[in-house]
Amino acid sequence: MNSCKLRGIFIVVIIAAMLAAGYWLLNRNSGPQNSLILYGNVDIRELDLAFRQPGRLAKVFFDEGATVKTGEVMAELDAQPYHDALAVSEAEVLHARAELEKLRHGNRPQEIAQAGESVRQAKAVFENTDSNFNRQSALVKSGSVSQRVGDAARATRDQAEAALASAKQALALKKEGSRREDVAAGEARLAVAEAMAAQSMTALADTRLVAPINATVMSRVREPGSMVNANSAVYILSLRDPVYIRAYVSEPDLGRVIPGVKATIRTDSSEKVYQGEVGFVSPRAEFTPKSVETTDLRTDLVYRIRIVVSNADGALRQGMPVTIQVATETDVHDQ
Repeated sequence: MNSCKLRGIFIVVIIAAMLAAGYWLLNRNSGPQNSLILYGNVDIRELDLAFRQPGRLAKVFFDEGATVKTGEVMAELDAQPYHDALAVSEAEVLHARAELEKLRHGNRPQEIAQAGESVRQAKAVFENTDSNFNRQSALVKSGSVSQRVGDAARATRDQAEAALASAKQALALKKEGSRREDVAAGEARLAVAEAMAAQSMTALADTRLVAPINATVMSRVREPGSMVNANSAVYILSLRDPVYIRAYVSEPDLGRVIPGVKATIRTDSSEKVYQGEVGFVSPRAEFTPKSVETTDLRTDLVYRIRIVVSNADGALRQGMPVTIQVATETDVHDQ
């Protein structure tokens, strides 16, 4: 066998080996023939953590990269102003409650007795002025005194009679006690004071910044001593669960991806295979051509999907590119 034939056989063997390797790699990356291969990115949600109250930042307990659990205190404001406000609110509650009790209990026996004495005094004055008026009236008739003296006696008697009537009304009010409307107003004032106290307690509790969920600290925005406004971010947190994969599917493949379909996820940095399922398919296209008139143009429509990763770990990081193999309905039947 000459050298030309040997060289040809060698070239054929190399081409065959390359074709076999390419076929193996294609099957390794693509999975079953009916599977749908998509490309996407890790999408980990973040949140800005802030106080609901303004104040001076007294303490911060975590740095970037730290992991926090639900309910852990992450920072504290100087709480003294809020303690003072709560003390004032509680004093207002005590005052309103005392005023209401006074209205409900009515007047004290001593106050009623005092009003009774006023009635007796007014009655005595009236009786004296009435007797004087009767005497002066008789003298006027006999001509012993002028009519002016009789008129003065009448006026004095009428004033005493009015004073007696007023004293009797005051005694009746003392005995009857507070009006229902006054009691209702007192109850309303107490309710307002209690609501203000509850608001002060809530404000005091809000001086402690608590982690709402298991997360990782991405950034610590404020340092101790800073003055912070309400809703100004102190930490930026990255949620540890759930972890999503954001990908896009073309319009012709849209019917093959439905919520609940299983998927496997691979990254370029690890051999680990993650499991997940399609949790959301957008009802509208993300990128729509200006004119959709032909079949070719319709294939350019792309829809966003979200895949929920069931066995996520710290290796999946925000924005990391991934390869997704979606098991279509045909795959499930083949199994």
